[in-house]
Amino acid sequence: MFGYKCFRWNKISDLYSREPDTFILPAPIPQWPQECSDTGFASGRIKLGELEVHKISKFEFVWGYNLSQDRKQGVSFYKPRGVPDGFFSLGHYCQSNNKPLRGFVLVAREVTKPKPGDHCNGNPCLPALQNPLDYTLVWSSNDGTEENFDGSGYFWLPQSPEGYKALGFIATSRPVKPELGEVKCVRADLTDECETHRLILKTSSVLSEVLAIWSIRPRHRGIHGKGISVGSFFCSSYWSTVQNLNIACLKNFDTSLQAMPNLDQIHVIIRHYGPTLFFHPDEVYLPSSVQWFFDNGAMLYTRGDSVAKPIEPDGSNLPGGGTNDCQYWIDLPSDVRRDIVKFGNLESAKLYVHVKPAFGGTFTDLAMWIFCPFNGPATLKVGVVNVPLSKVGQHVGDWEHFTLRVSNFTGELWSIYFSQHSGGEWVDAYDLEFIAGNKAIVYSSKNGHASFPHPGNCIQGSSKLGIGIRNDAARSNLYVDSSTQYEIMAAEYLGHGAVSEPCWLQYMREWGPTIIYDSRKELEQIVDRLPIMVRNSVKSICDKLPMELFKEEGPTGPKEKNNWIGDERW
Repeated sequence: MFGYKCFRWNKISDLYSREPDTFILPAPIPQWPQECSDTGFASGRIKLGELEVHKISKFEFVWGYNLSQDRKQGVSFYKPRGVPDGFFSLGHYCQSNNKPLRGFVLVAREVTKPKPGDHCNGNPCLPALQNPLDYTLVWSSNDGTEENFDGSGYFWLPQSPEGYKALGFIATSRPVKPELGEVKCVRADLTDECETHRLILKTSSVLSEVLAIWSIRPRHRGIHGKGISVGSFFCSSYWSTVQNLNIACLKNFDTSLQAMPNLDQIHVIIRHYGPTLFFHPDEVYLPSSVQWFFDNGAMLYTRGDSVAKPIEPDGSNLPGGGTNDCQYWIDLPSDVRRDIVKFGNLESAKLYVHVKPAFGGTFTDLAMWIFCPFNGPATLKVGVVNVPLSKVGQHVGDWEHFTLRVSNFTGELWSIYFSQHSGGEWVDAYDLEFIAGNKAIVYSSKNGHASFPHPGNCIQGSSKLGIGIRNDAARSNLYVDSSTQYEIMAAEYLGHGAVSEPCWLQYMREWGPTIIYDSRKELEQIVDRLPIMVRNSVKSICDKLPMELFKEEGPTGPKEKNNWIGDERW
């Protein structure tokens, strides 16, 4: 699949300039309550069964590539530094230069080595780790016309023995093959499938010779995913993603997930990292607790029954389990309290936290859900003109969330996922705004309650043309501090009974009634009144807006969302 690829490039004198600054969180990480284990949460090492892994975040610079005189437009390649005795590297690390140096690679060792004569499934037991047989040169920046090869970059793919898999590529600055012991290959049954994720670098010469560098991640993710990212990169001679990679991820065979935090540690994590959720100063549709919503007259409707029932404060009379069969829905009170409940109750509001494993239990995801009794109408932006919409985006019962991802090796906050309507984005910790210590800020957009890492106006549509649905976010005195105003509602990995899930969480039906108007028709009427020169552009962009803006069904609760057991949409 891969052959020798050369690239003729202009030498940059700054190639070996200083490394980017290393990112550290604003405040020290706390001392976590520890159990009697040397491989538990934040202990630095995680057992995966036959293997034990350790995270390396200190690196030695190998080679860099600059796309221009501006070094920040380039990328750098590193090898792990300070590998503990008995552990072995699995691959090298790469990142762009326009961000602080913050990444990791995993190094591994065998927990128990097979003895001569041992058999596994009727066959002789093979070691978990083996040296590669050889290396294949995948790409080089030197076309061979220069006598001095120093300073050029070379990418090598380990050739694994039969029954083993390579887990990453190696970068060198000289054409000499790496030593066979530079990295280890892993027995195939201890690995899982991986896939390309983010494109780090793509470039080619005038002869169309291509280099593409991708980050990689496990193909199987979510609560039940066992794949583990080793932090290495994938090197390809194609710009497009590659479906069947010739490298793999690790796989966690430890069903106890012993590196996941216990309940005491979860509380410390939330108190230490819990973000402050700021609402727009003009927001009128504020959150409340679910109990406040029920206490103040929320009603349960049943299809075919004209009489609605008040909901018990704990939701115990809601139908639980199953899936959304469209037979039940919740609505605002039908009496004078309707307009009061619609605007929420900030004093009662809290974040409902779902704690779950990520990347085979090497990370912990804390999905923080906020409930708003009502989602307000959207605003359409067309250039400098803002058109308030009376119906589009409006519905009863709005569930939104953001997710903290914490490393189980160190207890360090790694990133936060900001859910934004039909999608979202992971933002690394170095690009977050912090309000106090290691507590980040999350901005909730006006009326729609989507989450953003920074204030401003994000256009859902075409920001280039300035056409789409506005998402305005700003700091105000309207906020919820998730580090104190929270409730842990689920953590399945802790076992039955460790966390009492609220009754309402089992309600898998709709938290709002079916909308009886055609919101898309309203939008089309507005578009038809626009000047001809922008009408087609606006219509094209509106056609691509998320269907949830036009859905007539009420929204479902957290446990009915696909990211409850799956990974976030990214």
